[in-house]
Amino acid sequence: MSRSGSVPDGAADSHGVVIGLDIGGTKTRGVRFEGGEPVADESVGSANVQNVTREEAAAHLAELFARIGRGPVARVYAGAGGIDTEDDAAALAALIEPHAPGARITVVHDSRLLLAAGGASTGVAVIAGTGSAAWGTDGRGSEARAGGWGYLLGDEGSGYWLGREAVRHSLRRMNQGQEPDELTRALLDSCSTDDPNKLIALFHSPDTGRRFWAQRARLVVEAAEAGHSISRDLIDQAGRDLADMAAQVLRQLGLEGPVILGSGLGMNVVRLQEAFRKHLAAAGVSDVRILAQDPVFGVPLLVREQA
Repeated sequence: MSRSGSVPDGAADSHGVVIGLDIGGTKTRGVRFEGGEPVADESVGSANVQNVTREEAAAHLAELFARIGRGPVARVYAGAGGIDTEDDAAALAALIEPHAPGARITVVHDSRLLLAAGGASTGVAVIAGTGSAAWGTDGRGSEARAGGWGYLLGDEGSGYWLGREAVRHSLRRMNQGQEPDELTRALLDSCSTDDPNKLIALFHSPDTGRRFWAQRARLVVEAAEAGHSISRDLIDQAGRDLADMAAQVLRQLGLEGPVILGSGLGMNVVRLQEAFRKHLAAAGVSDVRILAQDPVFGVPLLVREQA
C-alpha cells in the first residue's frame, strides 16, 4: 500500500533529492539520495506507531529529517512494518509530510524495500528481525504475503520470538524443579535477576516490552554456538518457520524464487541462514539469497520503477 502526495514541478527528475526510510521496530534509518547516490545516512529511534507512541514517532522523524532532509526534497519512500492497509500508509505519510513539504511520499510494507535491496523485481522477501514477515510479487501486478501479524499473533522466527522462547524454556525448567542451564543463566544475568520466577513479572512489565525481549535473541544464538542443544533447536525452528512463510508466498504467486532473507537476524546469524536454506531446499526451493545490504538501499530501484 502506498500514499503519495502532490509532485512539484521537476520533482520526478532522477537527479532530485530522495529520502529513503526504513522504519523498524527498534530504529528508523534514513538515507538521503542525490542523483541516485547516498550522500547522508543516519539512524534514530523507531517511528513505527505500533511500537512507540505517535508523539515519539513524530519526534524521531523530526530528529532524522533535521539531519538529512534539509532543503527541498522531491521524494520520500518509506518502508515500515505493520503497513497492512491504505489507512496505515496514510497515517505514517501524515507524520512524514511536515518534514518534506511538497514531496511525493510513498509508504509501503518494509519487505518491499528488502526485495529491491536484493536487486530483484520479482520473488519473495523474508524479514527476520525484531518481527518477521514474508512478502512477494510476480512482477505482473500480483502480490502475496505471509505472517507479519505482530508479536501477539505471530512473528515466528523473529528476535522477539526467540527471546520469548528463551523465557518459556527457563520457566519450564523452573516448574520441573531443574537447575538453570546455560541459556537460563545467561538470560537471568541479562535481566539482572537470579530467580527464574521473576521473569514472569518482568516479561509482562511495561518497563521491558517487545524491543527488550527481541534483544535477548542474541543469548539464544550465543548458547547455540556454545553447543546448547535446546538453543540449536530453537534456531532450527525459527529457520523452519521463516522458510514455511516463504514457501507459502511462492506457492500463492506460482514462483520458484528467488527468496531473499534479510533484517538483523536474517543477515547476521549464520546458523539461522543455514536452517532457512535447509528447510526451503526440502520444499524444492534452491534460489535462496542472503541480503548483502540494508533494505533502505533498495529505495532507488523502487523510485525508478515507480517513475
